[in-house]
Amino acid sequence: MSVQTPTVRSSWLPLAIVVLTQVQASFAVNALTVSMAGITHDLSIAATSVGTAITAGTFAMAAFILLGAKIGSRFGSKGVFQIAIAIHALAMLGVALAPNGTVLFVAQAASGAVIALIAPALTVFIATSYRGKQQATAIGLLAAAIPLAGVLALLIAGTFATTIGWRWSFALMVGLGAVNFLLSLSLKKVDSQPLLNIDWTGAVIAAVTIIFLSFGFSGLEPWGLVLASDGAPFSILGLSPAPVLVILGLIGGQLFFVWVRRRQRLVRSRIFDLRVLRSRAELAITACMAIMLFVGTAANFLLPLYMQVVQGLSGIETSFSIIPYTISIFLASTFVATLYGRFSPRQLGAIGFVVVAVALALLAFTIRNDWGQGLVIVGLVLLGLGQGSIVALVFNTLLSRAPKPLAGDVGAWRGLVHNLSGSVGIAVISVFAVSLLSGLVTSQADSHPELRPALIAQVNLDNVNFVTNDHLKDVLSKTDASPAEVSAAVDVNENARLQALKISLLALAALSLLAIIPATRMPDKLRDELPERLEPDDPDAIEDDDGDDDEADDRLEQEA
Repeated sequence: MSVQTPTVRSSWLPLAIVVLTQVQASFAVNALTVSMAGITHDLSIAATSVGTAITAGTFAMAAFILLGAKIGSRFGSKGVFQIAIAIHALAMLGVALAPNGTVLFVAQAASGAVIALIAPALTVFIATSYRGKQQATAIGLLAAAIPLAGVLALLIAGTFATTIGWRWSFALMVGLGAVNFLLSLSLKKVDSQPLLNIDWTGAVIAAVTIIFLSFGFSGLEPWGLVLASDGAPFSILGLSPAPVLVILGLIGGQLFFVWVRRRQRLVRSRIFDLRVLRSRAELAITACMAIMLFVGTAANFLLPLYMQVVQGLSGIETSFSIIPYTISIFLASTFVATLYGRFSPRQLGAIGFVVVAVALALLAFTIRNDWGQGLVIVGLVLLGLGQGSIVALVFNTLLSRAPKPLAGDVGAWRGLVHNLSGSVGIAVISVFAVSLLSGLVTSQADSHPELRPALIAQVNLDNVNFVTNDHLKDVLSKTDASPAEVSAAVDVNENARLQALKISLLALAALSLLAIIPATRMPDKLRDELPERLEPDDPDAIEDDDGDDDEADDRLEQEA
């Protein structure tokens, strides 16, 4: 009779280091957003310059995430992690001491680049420190650390920005970086892999492609969807550079996959192993991940827009109002692992998207021009619970499906999908909502005969954006508009922007329901835990024991 060896529980200190490091890495973006008013005042720069700095960090991380996973394995994850932590802390010091917008931009871009080294290492530390249920819990907490950083940034940066000054938020991250560096000395050493070759050509193709796509999608609204607007940095025969960059990015993406397939066929090292996406199940998981991150980021853009523009809340008031949503993401990411033994990934995924769709629909039908309705809070909490559970679920499921030595590629792929989907989500929903608003304003202005065509042309109502009533009144005060015309214009603006936001939320709800299709194609169970070594020296030497299972899964799907 065999005796089952009990599982030895490991210390939670490595997980604490992972979570604190993820907080350090994610805090800056949220803090910059909350501190925007103070930064623009102190550095005498426009709010768009702060947005550019945020974008630079996000794009730098996305561009180098695939390379970061390989560098960590090649030279030793622990050593690379410690160097990256130190550089990130110095970058945060640069933000804290920034005398102008240029230093802010460079420091934030540098922080994003080193996060590409930090993020894959966090998966490595979980793999080398935990087994079984502890490992699943740790992966969920890693996903939960991002919304946790958001909550802390809203509370800490929001408070500092209105009291002792915005710079202290980033000084705090310098201190946290020092703490994380010291704590990392206790981590288990991860051996370097000197035999691991890095596909530098593939890394360059990936980085250029991601930069093209990121800047292209983020420029769709400010630069113009087709024709170049006044905000475009340049034009190409009158065309906006945004769609051109998107097309170049799509071509680069095709070139990247052609290059990786060729390297794999010739049994050479590659920057990304396509066996991570070897069957329909993995593609379905990736689709669910991309859709959820797209919907979540788009909703995270619309909700503050609603609170600040429609309700007129200040930045700090918006920060506190969004906390129920952020906390529910954190809780769902943390505790969804407890459901893995009772429900399959496809069941949890489908139910999660239904919850997200219901939450978005509830918000769309209940938001008004004032705050405080209980149903709005319920909608925010439901949205956070659905989003948090799906984000943690898809990462855990994809990790369990890939060949175990390729888990490092899974972590990098997750980071890449996360950043690209987020960039695309904000860009697409911005264009969609503003286009809706423009059409609604034009339509409703026609139903107000008191609004003279000359006045409409004077305030450019045909080229509108989301603005507060006070801002619109300020613009109209510089014209010859009568009190009746001012009242009518405010009424048109108020109704159109609220309706545009409602329709945008409903569109996201519809997309969430469509995501049920790939969710039902996710695996019906999670597989084994991660190995301690996440990158093989020779990826082609991996024994793919699960290939038959994947083929069986595909046959079952075809029969169904």
